[in-house]
Amino acid sequence: MIAELGHFSLVLALGLAVLQVIVPMVGAARDDGRMMMLARPAAYGQFLFCLLAFLALTYCYIISDFSVAVVARNSHSLKPLLYKISGVWGNHEGSILLWVTFLALYGALVAFFGRNLPRSLQARVLAVQAIIGVGFYLFMLLTSNPFERLANVPFEGNGMNPLLQDPGLAFHPPFLYLGYVGLSVAFSFAIAALIEGRVDPAWARWVRPWTLLAWLFLTIGITLGSWWAYYELGWGGWWGWDPVENASFMPWLAATALLHSAIVVEKRNSLKSWTVLLAIVAFSFSLLGTFIVRSGIITSVHAFATDPKRGMFILLFLGLVIGGSFLLFALRSDRLQAGGLFAPVSRESGLVINNLFLSVAAAVVLYGTLHPLLSDALFGVKSSVGAPFFNLVFGFLMIPVVMMMGLGVHFKWKRADIRGISQRLAAITGLSLLAVLMTLYVAYGGSLMPAIWVGIALWLLLSMFQELGHRIKLFRVPFGDSLRRLMRQPRSSWGMSLGHIGFAIALIGIVVTSSWNLEVQKVVKIGESLTIGDHTVTLKDVIPVAGPNYSAVRGIVTVTAKDGKSYIAYPESRTYVSSPMTTTEGDVATTLTGDLFIVIGEAQGLDQWGMRVYYKPMQVWLWIGAAIMVLGGFISLSDRRYRIGTPGKATGIIKDARHAH
Repeated sequence: MIAELGHFSLVLALGLAVLQVIVPMVGAARDDGRMMMLARPAAYGQFLFCLLAFLALTYCYIISDFSVAVVARNSHSLKPLLYKISGVWGNHEGSILLWVTFLALYGALVAFFGRNLPRSLQARVLAVQAIIGVGFYLFMLLTSNPFERLANVPFEGNGMNPLLQDPGLAFHPPFLYLGYVGLSVAFSFAIAALIEGRVDPAWARWVRPWTLLAWLFLTIGITLGSWWAYYELGWGGWWGWDPVENASFMPWLAATALLHSAIVVEKRNSLKSWTVLLAIVAFSFSLLGTFIVRSGIITSVHAFATDPKRGMFILLFLGLVIGGSFLLFALRSDRLQAGGLFAPVSRESGLVINNLFLSVAAAVVLYGTLHPLLSDALFGVKSSVGAPFFNLVFGFLMIPVVMMMGLGVHFKWKRADIRGISQRLAAITGLSLLAVLMTLYVAYGGSLMPAIWVGIALWLLLSMFQELGHRIKLFRVPFGDSLRRLMRQPRSSWGMSLGHIGFAIALIGIVVTSSWNLEVQKVVKIGESLTIGDHTVTLKDVIPVAGPNYSAVRGIVTVTAKDGKSYIAYPESRTYVSSPMTTTEGDVATTLTGDLFIVIGEAQGLDQWGMRVYYKPMQVWLWIGAAIMVLGGFISLSDRRYRIGTPGKATGIIKDARHAH
C-alpha cells in the first residue's frame, strides 16, 4: 500500500508539473496575473507529492519490503539502518527520485523566496523548472519506476554494493545532487531572461545566491567523494580523473565561472550574454553528468543504469533541453545589450580572463572524458585518456587562473593601477620565489613543476592576506582602528577572502601529497617489519572478526616512529554476506604533517599477508582547505545584501516588480 501511495504521488506530481509549465507560461505571455499566480501553489504541491513519494520509498527500505523490486535488488535485512536509508539513492531508480525531489524542493524555494520577483519573471522561472521536472518524471514513470512490484517476493534481498556501504558515500550523493540540481535555478533564470530579452544587475543579484548555494553543495559533494575514495578504495589516492568524478567536476568549474561572471553583471552591468551562456552551460554539464552515470556507457562503482532504453531516453531529453536552450540563446542573445566599458587592466578584465581559462579547462575535462567514447564510435579505435593527460593540460591551464585569483582582488573596478599593485606585491613575490628554491632544496632537486606550484599556491595565500591587510589599512593606522575595520568588513568580503585562502591551502595539500608521497608494497610474515620514511611498520597478528553483514580479517600492526613513539593500527579486509565482495578498510593515522595509510590484503600463504603502506605528506591540508572554502561560501551567502530576493536600486526589473504589484 505504501509503495502504491508513492507511485500515485509521483503521478500527481507529474500532473502538477505539466500544469506549472502551461498555465504560468501562457499567463506571462498574456500578462494575466491570475494565471501567473498559479505557479507558486503548483510548485509547493509538486514538492509535497515528490517528498511523499521519496518518504514512501525510504519506508520500504527501512522495513525491508522485498516485494518492491528496487528494494529486493539493492537492500538486505541485515544492513545497518544508515545504509538501508542511503540505499534509497544507492541505485538507479532511487537516485533519480532523489534528483527529482531536490528539483521540486528548489522550485518550492524559488516560489517562497522569490515572492518579490516580478510576476512574469517568477512565472517563467518556475515554468522552466517544471519543464525539467516533467522530463524526469516521465523518465522515472516510463523506464525507471522505483515502486515496481515483484510477482514472486524473495525471502531476502540481494544487498547493496559493499563499496557504497560507507558514511562518506551515504552523504556524498545527496550533496552532489543538491549542487547538480541547484544549477537548474540559474538555468531557469537564464531561459526566463532570454524569453523576456532583459538582463540587468537586479537579475544578477537574484541569480548569484542560487549559484553560490549550488557551488557550495557541489564542493561538499566532490570533497566527500574524494575523501571516500581516499580511505575506502585502498589505493591511497583521492582523485583518479574517473569519468564519474569528471561528471561532477565540469559543472563545478562552470559554476565557479558563472559565480564570478554574475559579479560583473551586478557591479558593472556587463558580460550579460556571457553570464546567461554560462548558466546554460553549467546546468548542461549537470545533465551530461546524469547521462554519463545513468546511461551505462561507462563502468564505475557510481554507475547504476545498464539499460540502453534508459540511456536513449536521457540522451533524447538531454538533446531537447540543451539543444533548445542553445537555440533560444542564439535567437535572443542579441537583445541582451552590453553594459559599461572597462580598461584592459581592471577587476572586470581579471574576472573575464579567469572565466575564459575556467571554461577552457572545463572543455578539456569534457574532451578527455568523452574521447574514448567518440574514438570508438567514430573511428572504431579503442583509446583512453588517463591521468597524465589531465594533469599536464589541466595543470598548465590552472596557472593563469591561480595567478589571476591573487592579482584580481587587488584590481579596482573599471581601471586598475598596475604599477602600484606591482609594488605592493613585490615582497610576497620574492617570498614565493624563495619558497620554490627551498622546496627544491628540501626535495633534493626533485621535479621543477611541483616546486613552482608550491610557490604559486603560497603566492595566492600571501596575496589574499596582503589584500586583507591593505583593506583594513594594517600598519598605516593605529592597530585598534585596523581591528575595527576588520570587524566591520562585509560578510561577502569575508567569504571571498576565506574562499580564496581555502583554495590556496587545498592547492598546497594537493601538490605536496601528489608529488612527494611514499608507497611500499610487500608480502610480510607475522612478526616481520617494513620501513617507510621515518616509520617502522610491524605486522603483529591477523585475527578474524565479524560485522553485522560481513566477515573480516583484522591486522594488528605496530607503528613505531623515528623518535620512538608508537601506536597500534587495525586495518581490515572485509567480505560481505550479500553482494559478495571484498573491500579494504585501511587504517589512516592523520597528522598535520602527513598521513600514514596502512592496508592489509589477502593471505599469501601460511602466516603471510600482503600489505600496502603509504605516506601522504600534508594530505589533511586538502580537506582543511576545502572546509575553509565551504565556510567562506556560507558566510558570503549569509550577507543580507546577497540574500535571495533582496531588492536593490529601483531600476530595471525592480521597477517592473513594483508596477506589477
